[in-house]
This record gives sequence, C-alpha cells and structure tokens, in this order.
Amino acid sequence: MKRFLIALFLPALAAAAILPEAIGEYHRTSTSTPALTDRPLWDEYGLKASETATYESGAGKFTATAWRLQDTTGALAAFDWQRPPQSHASTAASLASETGDSLLLVHGNYLLLFEGHKPAAVELDAVRQALPNVDTTVLPVLPSYLPSDSLTPNSERYITGPAGLQRFDPAIPPSVAAFHFGAEAQSGVFHSRKGDLTLAIFNYPTPQIAMQQVTEFGKLAGALVKRSGPLVAVVLSPPDPDVAERLLDGIRYQAEVTRDEYVPTRRDNIGELLYNAFILIGILLVFSVVSGLAFGGVRAWLRRGRTGTDAEALISLHLE
Repeated sequence: MKRFLIALFLPALAAAAILPEAIGEYHRTSTSTPALTDRPLWDEYGLKASETATYESGAGKFTATAWRLQDTTGALAAFDWQRPPQSHASTAASLASETGDSLLLVHGNYLLLFEGHKPAAVELDAVRQALPNVDTTVLPVLPSYLPSDSLTPNSERYITGPAGLQRFDPAIPPSVAAFHFGAEAQSGVFHSRKGDLTLAIFNYPTPQIAMQQVTEFGKLAGALVKRSGPLVAVVLSPPDPDVAERLLDGIRYQAEVTRDEYVPTRRDNIGELLYNAFILIGILLVFSVVSGLAFGGVRAWLRRGRTGTDAEALISLHLE
C-alpha cells in the first residue's frame, strides 16, 4: 500500500520541482525546502515556492536555491535583501552579484543562489529555460533615482510594505509611508565624515498623493524631505545635514511618455494590393489553361484506337 501511494504521488512531486535534474555535468542528488528566517518579509515580497537542491559530479558538489516570488518587484526586493555585503556585481545577469564561491541572480520573478560552484553561461541558460511560471515583467525604475555618490556598497533595499520598512528603516512609521496608496520605496545607506545616513525615496501613484504625504513626512522629528513629481525623498536626523541636502538635491523625477503608434507595412500600400491581385489573376489563368489542356489531352488519349460509341462523348442536339 505504501509503495502504491508513493508511485501515485511521485509524478505530482516531480512536477512541483523548481530546479532541473541536472546542471551541466552535475546531477541532482537531494532536494529540500530552505529555511525562512523572516517569514513576514518573504510574505510581503510574495514568496510562492522555494527549493534547495544538492548537485554532485564525482568529487564536485554544490547547492542551488530558488525562490519564486509573485513578480519581478518581489525578486528585486529579495535580491537586495539576500545579497552578501561583501559581494560584487556579476555579468551573469542584469541583476546579479557574486563572491568567491557563490552567485546570486534574478531571472524574472525568480531569485537564484548557487553556492560552491558558479555555473557557466550555458548552464545558467539551461536552468532559466527549465524554470516554471516565469514572469518577465520589466523591473521597477525607482532604484535608478538613488544617488551613487558615497553610497555604501550593497546597502540598497527595496521596500514594498510595513515589514520591509520596519526591517530597513524603522524610524519611519508605516502610517506616514502610507503603503495603502500603493507606495514603494528604495533606500540606501550613504557615508559621510560625520557618520552614515539613510536616504529613502518613496514612489506614489500620483504627484497629488506625494504632495499629501510630504506634509506627513515633514512632521517627523529631524526630517529633511523633498518632493519631485510622485517621489518623496526623506532623510531622518542626518549627522551631516549638508550631505543630506546634496543627496536630496540630486533627486529629480523625469517623466517618460511613451505612445503606441501603428507602423505602416507593405500590406497598407494600395499599389502592393493591386500588384498582388494581378499576380493572383495570372496564376489562376495559367492554372486554368494548363488544367484545360491536360483534361483535353487525357480524353483524346483515352479515345485513341477506340471503336464504337463513346460512352463519355458529348451529346449534340443540332438545334439549328
């Protein structure tokens, strides 16, 4: 009975697997569910599934972990959070970082971590193609507004709700951030000679909502606040107000308007339509002539040498 149940549920378990059976010459030997150290934050990022697999090839061995998030925004936020402080940017993906023996990257709504072996480009392509339910929505542009001067490496954090705000910038109350409006934030730690400071940029759906919330941010003790379009940037109690002012001055919202425009093709040219119509008429004429000659030739060949009445002969009434 036990073997029957295992055999019954084995296909479903195999279908639920995230990582492939093999990565290059390495083959999967075991799978497990990774431990989640901060479940509320993972839930806020929209974690749907996760899996850790061990791969071996001879004496070689490494582990791969995949987290499937709700969307690409959740994957970006998880990447900022899980990125090792000592890591550096990698060319393995548009959003990737690596250490001496590990690689962390984002593919769509997936966050992938390889420890003990950094797969080559061909191996990574095979892993990407094997991932189920990939969301390729464009990443948010809010991180591009964060200044780069004096930014502490790997200190960026993408905040999508109260759990992330409490974890990465707890001095700002969730009621002031007003996530119920659909706000998201990008924060980073900046270095100054008098001490480090945290800059958070909140993005709201409309400039009107941003105008409403900038007043609430201004009520916080020691807050320096600036609004630019739908963006609200805030630094709380900076050790060096001059540095904070320079950071805020560098934040300028740039609106980009895109318009879908129909591009005419050859099909929209009336001359092309007439030309193709005459070609079709010519083809039909040639087909008619060839088929008529073939039909008549076949009938003439069948009558050749035949005596008596032709059963297939045409009947002429001679009405004249």
